Amino acid sequence: MTQQTTQKAYQNRPKAIGITVRRLQFNPHKISRHYFANSPVMSHLLTALSSTFPIGEQFFVHSVRNVRDRVKDEKLQAQIAAFIGQEAMHSKAHTEFNDAWRSDDYNLDRFQAWLARKDQYVKKLDPKVQLAITCAFEHFTALLGGYILRHPEVLSTLDEDAVKLWVWHAIEEIEHRAVAFDVYQHVYKDDKLRRLIMRSVTTGFASLTFYSATRLFLQDKKKSVPKVGGNIFGLYLLGKMLIQLLPEYLSYYKADFHPSDIDYTDIVKYWKVRLAQEYSLEGFVENKPITLPC
Repeated sequence: MTQQTTQKAYQNRPKAIGITVRRLQFNPHKISRHYFANSPVMSHLLTALSSTFPIGEQFFVHSVRNVRDRVKDEKLQAQIAAFIGQEAMHSKAHTEFNDAWRSDDYNLDRFQAWLARKDQYVKKLDPKVQLAITCAFEHFTALLGGYILRHPEVLSTLDEDAVKLWVWHAIEEIEHRAVAFDVYQHVYKDDKLRRLIMRSVTTGFASLTFYSATRLFLQDKKKSVPKVGGNIFGLYLLGKMLIQLLPEYLSYYKADFHPSDIDYTDIVKYWKVRLAQEYSLEGFVENKPITLPC
């Protein structure tokens, strides 16, 4: 009896260019609760986002895998493989971060259980809709990643392990920001639906983040409320961020939009050098120091 081994076409692929899978080594237990600029508001906001990442990143991978067999381009297949690898590492790192923060006065479990139920519902939608949802969220994560990297004066207030986690994640979100979009365009190319889903995702993402961050703030109110200055500064940073990111967010609705239109080259190169030289993180190539762009 002859046993045949079938190999899917995408398994014979070249190496992805510009997308590197890196395993993060950090200690989440060393990160203080108000790690972002000593601001409870901003810290709880980022922690709320972190609580969504393990399930969210797994969904992004799922939505791309749904249609992977329909992608005929070898280069895009290589990018898909790297995208899946990066998202797997992100899910793992943020699971470690979330697990380190579970306590009686800081409970993420109820919220994550709700997310798991929502995840099961969304996975029953049409694969086209699922992939459009991923495209929308990937746009958000790239925008937020770019914003973090552009403000080193704020990052200077972070614990070393917090810098490792958030800068590493930001860089990789930018590296693979176009993969889901390119897959969607390759398979469906329905810009009307893509823009429609973005409107829905924007409303849901904003309300979800506000709700979860508020819950964390209230759970931590004995330590959060007294930090009036940090909270005011956090609200200022949040308002400033929303205003500055608005043009990049709105670019998603343009008929000729592509994620790579937003150029992060210099700022990503700058942070790769810093992560390699100052934090000795594996996977970041040593380069000559460069000047931080304005």
